[in-house]
Amino acid sequence: MATNENTPLLENVPTKAKTPLPKTQLGLVLFVLFTEPMSAQFIFPFINQLIRELGITGGDDRKIGYYAGIIESLFFVTQALTVLGWSRLSDYVGRKPVLLVGLMGLSISNLCFGLSRTFWALVASRCIAGALNGNIGVMKSIIGEITDNTNMAQAFALIPIIFSVGASIAPLFGGGLAKPHDYWPELFSGPFWMQYPYSLPCIVSASFAGLSFFITALFLREVSQRRIPIMQSLPSKRHGKEPQPEIAQVGTPGDKEASPVPIRTLLKTYSVMIPIANYSILALVDIGFFALVPLFYATPVEIGGLGLSPFAIGMCMTAFGIGNGLFQMLITARAIDRFGERRVFCSAVLVFFPLIAMFPIMNWVIQVQKKVGPAIWVLIFAQLFLWAVVDMSFAVIFVFVTRASPNKNSLGTMNGLSQTTTSIARAMGPATFTSLFAFSKEYNLLGGNLVYVVLLIVLCLLVFLSRRLPELEKDEQ
Repeated sequence: MATNENTPLLENVPTKAKTPLPKTQLGLVLFVLFTEPMSAQFIFPFINQLIRELGITGGDDRKIGYYAGIIESLFFVTQALTVLGWSRLSDYVGRKPVLLVGLMGLSISNLCFGLSRTFWALVASRCIAGALNGNIGVMKSIIGEITDNTNMAQAFALIPIIFSVGASIAPLFGGGLAKPHDYWPELFSGPFWMQYPYSLPCIVSASFAGLSFFITALFLREVSQRRIPIMQSLPSKRHGKEPQPEIAQVGTPGDKEASPVPIRTLLKTYSVMIPIANYSILALVDIGFFALVPLFYATPVEIGGLGLSPFAIGMCMTAFGIGNGLFQMLITARAIDRFGERRVFCSAVLVFFPLIAMFPIMNWVIQVQKKVGPAIWVLIFAQLFLWAVVDMSFAVIFVFVTRASPNKNSLGTMNGLSQTTTSIARAMGPATFTSLFAFSKEYNLLGGNLVYVVLLIVLCLLVFLSRRLPELEKDEQ
């Protein structure tokens, strides 16, 4: 190549070509990943009516929300308590056995939920579903193993799409298949359907988990056949000290043949905990916003909301799910390739500021106009669009968490730690922020806007943590 002194030095530096995605194995993992949002959210359309008809509240409908909230949160609570153990176990015995246990547990627990006739039976089935479902952390580990640093962001960008589609499909069949004898009496007129009117969506969800079980068993390949025996890798206690493995910096995958790093060592490592801390605070802000959107849209105008009908709210959320999936598919990977992971993440979390500020702005507009007019719908569209921009941050943080792993055999533990924190946020966040919303409106704190101020304060912490993330090199292996 002919060069002269005026030729830029970087112009002649060869760049590593992007590795093609392993489409078959990645497609299988994403298909199995559907079980997570479907199993978590299919009960939402009918859980309130189920509690009422089972007589759990003793005829006092004011208590329905209390019991429904417990059942809805139990999935995430038990998942938070067990996901680290499952992910850690997958570092030793392999990803595939843990996936199979989780899928079988989901299938059985979802079926039992549809056949439950008491409150405690409902509680037990949801606890089993959450406790056995350590799959999401394991599947992120698989994606990290079947990709490299040139195509990892492209693969992780598909996860928000799967969750958007799954979150749209789950309520659709959960509500549409409840009480099937009311809609298709010629097919579902037997005594079984009268006694268990909400069993059909549970059977569908259980069948999907069962199908995923067989697909995983037959077609999913274990990336690494070498696993460390658990007893062999336990830390030595001689002389009262544990051996401290060397921790690689963020962006270096470490030795593929090394043993899993002890959890205590990971918790003390700055380069490991910064991505996990970002992920946990991001999940808290996102779930808080997610819980406030339908609540704000449904709250009467005079109290501080928009007063939209359930149908209008459902259409908005469905439109967002579809639009968000398309946005992530078309934009996220390209943005990461163009600007880099750190810049995309830092920019995406900043979009939360106008996103949250639109709540009081929309309320002020509707107070002036006294109705939901074109201006409100423009603001709703803008808010949902910005929400899709914010969701790019999830694909990016998955990359940071994966590349912070000191070696390939610690991927399960890394994803387990991160998933534990997000499960805790998803279990506590909705109740916290919806209660704070009601408290703010009831006592007119800061004009009823205290909840938004608290959410913005948490967001400031996320912005601070995002600036601590390192730059990632694209050509690392």
